[in-house]
Amino acid sequence: MMKFVYCKNYDEMSKRVAEDLIGEIQANPEIVLGLATGSTPEGTYQYLVNAYNEGKVDFSKVTSVNLDEYKGLGPDDDQGYRYFMNKHLFDHVNINKDRTFVPNGLEEDSEKACAEYEEIIKNVGGVDVQILGIGGNGHIGFNEPGDVFIRKTHCVDLTQSTLEANARFFDSIDDVPKQAYSMGVGNIMATKKVILAVSGKNKAQALYDTLYGEVTPKVQASILQFHNNVVLYADEDALSVIKEKGLL
Repeated sequence: MMKFVYCKNYDEMSKRVAEDLIGEIQANPEIVLGLATGSTPEGTYQYLVNAYNEGKVDFSKVTSVNLDEYKGLGPDDDQGYRYFMNKHLFDHVNINKDRTFVPNGLEEDSEKACAEYEEIIKNVGGVDVQILGIGGNGHIGFNEPGDVFIRKTHCVDLTQSTLEANARFFDSIDDVPKQAYSMGVGNIMATKKVILAVSGKNKAQALYDTLYGEVTPKVQASILQFHNNVVLYADEDALSVIKEKGLL
C-alpha cells in the first residue's frame, strides 16, 4: 500500500517528512531508523535538529542504520556518508553514536564489509522505518539499474549517471569513488515502513517509472510497488511528469 502526501515545494516536503519521523520516534523511542544521505534528506535533518532543540523529540534511545557508503572513504572524509550524518544530524542531537551504523568504507575486502553490515542489521532487529530518496535513474540506496534485484548488502559498481550526478560534491568527477557498499533491495523491502521523499523535476521521470512503470530491476525503486507500507512525500516538480500524463 502506498500513501501519497503532496507537497508544494522542497521545504514543505522536508518538514512533513520530519514530522512523520518525529511521530514515529515518539510512538517508539527505541525505534531503528534507516537513514539516507544526499541533498534530499538535508532539509529533513535540519527540521529534526530544530525539533530537538525545541524539546520536541528525544533521540537518546534511537538506533540508526545507514543505507550506504562509498568504498574507500572513511568517517573523517568530508565526502563520506558517516561525515555527512555527523554534520547534518548526529552532532546536533542526543543520539548515542555507538548505535549509529554506516558501512565501513575503509574495509577493502568487500565480502567482509558486506557480511559485517548484514550482521549489524540482524543484531539491531531490522529497520523499522526507512527513509529513501531515488536517483535520476531510479536507484535506491546505491542499487543501480541492472538485470536483477540484489537482496543483501553488496558492493556496487556505480553507473556513469550516478558518478555525474554526485560529481557536484567533489572537485571533479575523477574524484568520485567508483564503488560503494549498499544495503540491498531485500534489506529495504524487509523494513516495516518506507518513507520515500522525492523533490525536483530531475526526479520526475524516475518517480513516474517507480510508481506506474513495470516492476523491473532496470528501475530499482519500482520494487516499492510491492511493499505494503510506503508513504510518498513529493513536491510539485517531482510530480510534474505524473501530472502531465493525467494521473493526478
